[in-house]
This record gives sequence, structure tokens and C-alpha cells, in this order.
Amino acid sequence: MVAPTLSPDEPATPETSPPSRARRAAPVLARGALAVGAGVLEYLSFPPRTVWFLAPIGFAILYWLLHGRRGRAGYGYGLLFGLGLMIPLLAWTGVYVGLIASVPLALAMSLLLALPCAAISVLSTVLPAAPVWAAMLWVAGEGFRSIFPFDGIPWGKTAFGQPDGPYVALAAVGGTPLVAFAVALTGFGLAAFVRVIVERRVAVRVIVAPALAFVLPIVAAVSALPMVGTDAQAGTITVAAVQGNVPRLGLDFNAQRRAVLDNHVKRTEQLAADVNAGRVKRPDVVIWPENSSDIDPYRNGDAREAINRAARAIGVPIAVGAVLVGDDGNPRNTVVLWTPDAGPTDTYTKRQLQPFGETMPMRSFFRLFSSTVDKAGNFQPGSEPTVFAVGAARIGLATCWEVAFDDRVRDSTLNGANLLAVPTNNATFGLTEMTYQQLAMDRVRAVEHGRAVIVAATSGTSAIVRPDGSVVANTDLFVPAALVEEVPLRTATTLSDRLGALPEWLMVAAGLAALGVAIVMRRRRRDPGREEENNGGPATEQR
Repeated sequence: MVAPTLSPDEPATPETSPPSRARRAAPVLARGALAVGAGVLEYLSFPPRTVWFLAPIGFAILYWLLHGRRGRAGYGYGLLFGLGLMIPLLAWTGVYVGLIASVPLALAMSLLLALPCAAISVLSTVLPAAPVWAAMLWVAGEGFRSIFPFDGIPWGKTAFGQPDGPYVALAAVGGTPLVAFAVALTGFGLAAFVRVIVERRVAVRVIVAPALAFVLPIVAAVSALPMVGTDAQAGTITVAAVQGNVPRLGLDFNAQRRAVLDNHVKRTEQLAADVNAGRVKRPDVVIWPENSSDIDPYRNGDAREAINRAARAIGVPIAVGAVLVGDDGNPRNTVVLWTPDAGPTDTYTKRQLQPFGETMPMRSFFRLFSSTVDKAGNFQPGSEPTVFAVGAARIGLATCWEVAFDDRVRDSTLNGANLLAVPTNNATFGLTEMTYQQLAMDRVRAVEHGRAVIVAATSGTSAIVRPDGSVVANTDLFVPAALVEEVPLRTATTLSDRLGALPEWLMVAAGLAALGVAIVMRRRRRDPGREEENNGGPATEQR
């Protein structure tokens, strides 16, 4: 046997042994752990916690890791960041069916989240003002996840972790995309600023850009605070949110739908008794939750009479979350405006349906793996952003899942709503953080559209939110309750509503254009870089 010949550049030492490879792998493993930790910081910035400032810190760590890496390395670190964020954030999806539901969903979302991270790596060292373009690419990534897959899953958007911080004011200017841009830019700018300090590149021309990228978003957010209006431009209205509660936790609560309906009737009658006794002010309208009547009151006389009894007791219209069966035999998730005298007078049918719950995408395909897919509904979507007229109030509705989608809520405001209502049903998810994450979305929407928001949940947490995003009152979980508050009616259209999706599209276009320029610049540099490396010079980019 001929012994292998070492090359002149290869030392005949144990450095080529497996321990050397382990030592070389150690920094990669450390960076991977840091990426996961940065994702966890991002998760911790979401409610029910109020440490919103952890989000820009997480972004700073992420940008530090992505800076100068190749696209595939950036994708890997982005995937780890996504898992650190999405696995705990979406844990509620598996509360009753286990990890088989939550982990694949978190992985799918993380795979998508990693795409802008790969792009950020590509442009991080070749473009001036790289943190700005990187933040735009982050907005592009969130926009993509809002439309794909299955019509979009926007859960985990950066803005939804910011209802308690100053950044939320920017929602009134450019919606959730502008909030995400500002938070990401703060973090990316901070990382770039620290890098020039560490590398001792403190010349003014080098340090100014990252310093501005770090500071300006915070200044802009604080400056936007006066734009968040709370005055009653069309008077006020007294609203009530009734939380009837469900008989017990678990996926089978819908089987006890009559008990759920009875609970909401009973709690409304108790509210009427409190009004008659002078303990609370009589509301002008009552909001019931989504699924408060899973029995179709148009087809079932008992359900109809029960709702009539509640409406006559309180003496004002009730917005009833009901499941109606259409002529085609398929259900509709509908809110019915029910008056004491005339009964049902107007309806709003949910337009953005929840995949794997109200609908089952690719049902025949997924049935190959499990017959449980047939437990998902076959609900049919509505098409109109109907606004309920109650006195001076024009109530726009976003039913549960819809509040996560920018355009669905914006449609109602542009259709004349001066008050927003979010009927929701979170009982399936028990005592998890899901209901608090959704309430955070409601609070961001209040600021974005300059409207008070009434949240009525079957099991909590129900809440009354002022136009500045502050919570006036809220309930505990899994208790019957009724909230009664006076809220302002506002008619002014925020800049965010007037601009619509334009800020997002401009940021997406600018970010993608910057990425294209960066790819061209890297290709032009590639051959000189390789020649220098082959001649024994330093490599031109980090692996």
C-alpha cells in the first residue's frame, strides 16, 4: 500500500484530524445558537409581555450574524431565527392536538422567514446604507407570508408585538409594514453602528449612516405619537361586549353549542338586570362573540326565540356571531344585527376564512395522510365589508382571523366605519397566549385606523380598546362577563388608510431592486476575488 502524500501546504500534524474539524465547527454552532436566541428575544417581545424593546435587540443580533455571509448561510441563520420565534409563538396551535400541528407550522413559517434573511446577507456588504435596504427586504418577507401559503398566515408580524411601544404610532402613518420597517431598521442600524465601533472605523463618513439608521426610526416613532387621535368627532356611544363563556375547554365545545348560546343569553339578561337596577349605564349596542350561536337562528325556532329574549331584555341591538347555513348546504360565519323589535336586520359574513379550521386547503391530498382533515369545515366566504348602522355609529367588523389582515380591516374603515368590532372565538386554544396575541393585533388596528375597537370573545379575553391602542377594560379568561364603556366615534381617515398598501409596495419594490443591484455587484467582484484568493491573498467574503 502506498502511503498518502501530503501537499506542501498541509502540515503533518494532528490539525487535520477530526478534533480540528470540531474546532472549526464550534463558531458555526455558536452562531447558530445565537440565531435561535435572537428569535426567542423576538418572541418575548410579543404580548402578554410588554418588553417590546427586545424586538430591535433581536434584529440587531440577526443582522450581526447575516452581515457578509453567503446567501445559503444567511438562509440557515434565518431559519434558526425563525424557529426561535415561531415555535413558542405558535405553540397554541397544538394545545389539544400536540406537536404534530404546531411544529410543522412553525417550520413552514420559518422556511419562509429565512428567505429575506438570505437576501439581506447578499446585500449587507456591497451596498451603502445596507440596513435600510435590509429592513425593506424584511417588510417584503412579511408581505409574502401574508399572502402565501393558503391565502396567507400573517401571525408573527413584527408590528403585532409593538402595541405597548412608541413604534405603534407609525401604524397611523404607514400601517403595519411601516412599523415593521422601523423596528427592523433600528435593530439593523444598531448592529451596523456597533460593528464600525468594534472595527475602530470611527471616521465621520463611516459612522454617520449606521448611527442615523439606528436613531431615526425611534425619532420618527416618537414624532408620530401626536398623529394618533382620540377625540370624539361624531359623538360617543356606549357599547357592551358580552362574554358568555363555554361549558368546558377543548375541541368538543362546539358540540355543546346550545349551552354556549344559552350562556350568552343569560349573561345579556344579567346585564339588562344591572342596567335596570342602575348599576351600569344602558348600552346603545351589544356585541356578542363569534360562534355565540352556532345554531342557525333562521332555521331553528328555539335559537331565534332565545336571541329575541336577550334583545328584548336589554332593549338595544345585538351583533350576534352565528353560523348560518346557505341554500347550498354550506355554512357561513356570519354576524347578524338583531334588534328587539324587528329581529335580524343586517348581516356581515366573514371574508377571510381560517385554513385548516373553517376550510381545508388541498383536502384530498392531506386526506392521504390523515382522515382528521374532514373535521375541518367547508365554510363559504362573504364578499362585502358590510357596516352596521346603529344610531350615529357605523360599526365595521373583522371576525377573529380577519383582524390579522391589513386590507380586511382597512376595507371597513374606508366603507364608513367610525367604530370597529372584533367578534372572536379563542376557546379552542385554552389558556395559551393566543388570545393575548390577538388582542395585540386589535390594539395595533385601533391606532392604524384611528378607531375604538370592541373585542367580544366567547371565553376571553374580551376588551374595549381606545383609538390610541390603550385598553380601557378587559375580562379574565373562561369567566362570564360583560364590559360596558363609552367610546368615541371618529370619522377622520388616517394617513395609513389614505395611502393603503402603497407604502408596503414601495418598500418591497425598493428592497427587491436593491437586492438585484447587490447580486450584480457581487458577480462583478467574484472573479477578481477568486484570483486574489488563488494567489494566496485574503478571501473577499465570509463563508
